[in-house]
Amino acid sequence: MNFIQKHIKTPINNLISSNGLIDADYILFILVSILITIGVLFSYSLSAYTVEIYSYNEFHFALRQGVVAILAIFIMWIFSKLNPNFLVGYFGMSLFFIGFILMFLMPFLPASLVTASGGANRWIRLPGFSLSPVEFFKVGFIYFLSWSFYRKVIDKPKTTLVSEFMLLFPYFMIFFLVVVFVAFFQKDLGQVVLLAAVMGVLIVFANRSLKLLLILVLVGLIGFIGLIISAPHRVNRFHSWWAMVQDTFLSIVPASAEKYFRVENLPEPYQVMQSLNAIHNGGFFGKGIGFGEIKMGFLSEVHTDFVLAGITEELGYFGFILVLLIFFAIIYRIFKIAKNVDNKIFYLFSTGIALMLIFSFLINSFGISGLIPIKGIAVPMLSYGGSSLLATSFAIGLVLSISRSAKKESLESKTKEESFE
Repeated sequence: MNFIQKHIKTPINNLISSNGLIDADYILFILVSILITIGVLFSYSLSAYTVEIYSYNEFHFALRQGVVAILAIFIMWIFSKLNPNFLVGYFGMSLFFIGFILMFLMPFLPASLVTASGGANRWIRLPGFSLSPVEFFKVGFIYFLSWSFYRKVIDKPKTTLVSEFMLLFPYFMIFFLVVVFVAFFQKDLGQVVLLAAVMGVLIVFANRSLKLLLILVLVGLIGFIGLIISAPHRVNRFHSWWAMVQDTFLSIVPASAEKYFRVENLPEPYQVMQSLNAIHNGGFFGKGIGFGEIKMGFLSEVHTDFVLAGITEELGYFGFILVLLIFFAIIYRIFKIAKNVDNKIFYLFSTGIALMLIFSFLINSFGISGLIPIKGIAVPMLSYGGSSLLATSFAIGLVLSISRSAKKESLESKTKEESFE
């Protein structure tokens, strides 16, 4: 009986304990739930042609995404009731190690257990569901950085760049392993870019110098170029993108140097062309939900990677701006939670999750508009895909749990001020 009390009952009591905690940030919960609901709606609207081609039920994608959406909202609600002091650490570190192990094993799994894309195993097949380990690993990786930065980095005084580099060198080696597993084994350069951006900015939030970040950006660009050169399909994709945007960039380059950077003109990449057409055709108020044209065979992945283009065509710039405002209201709430917690691990983790959401949105939106090469990064809470939505719900759920440990007076006073504005 004492053994059960010590090893089972006590941890569970600690997990559900509310001593010294406040209610979770339910404004954040509502905003995220609204965005998830919009994502389910457009999983139905934008998949009309796909279900016709594959003879699926009309509601095939909407039902699948709807089930995951209900589960995601339930997960966030449950997490919002739990004690962050016992939930965040165990769950965050579990996501890190389990995600890492699964990514390591995926190249060696038989074809019957995995789904391949681009010549690499990216999803693990489960009954009625495919799991993408990298989506969950991202959340775990952010927690690992937050936990380790608190122990080894954040309280160290700023010194020379060399000393700061040596302090962070172990993290660069860990990230190199991430690059190997994600960029080479899974051939998913977009996720590497996303994690690199989050890690780089999080280093600054961990009290490191801005100069170091600038140097890391330069080194990252060199490494990024190396990863592009290492794969012919990336070279072709980059060449096609550069041919499209070179006139804009080369207009600020001296004429004597322009000839060294100019490449032969190529047709505008098909996906970007159709995406831009959809955005243009939507106008200010859009064509109406269900009346978009981009989904009618012009793009095969409108409800996934090009969901923002599909939303803009059907809801117009007005609808896109509304979605954008909800998204950045979510980011604002997360940053406010990070600011109001005393626990530095919680502060770094919440900040990292906000950065992950921001960079995911920017990489996707810049890609579909032709500003950068398309990277295949999902739009959090909007793109069709169970793994992405579940991983995001875990991340937001942990932040909701963390919000319970925020400074009560500060959080309540700010909420009251906002209610009178």
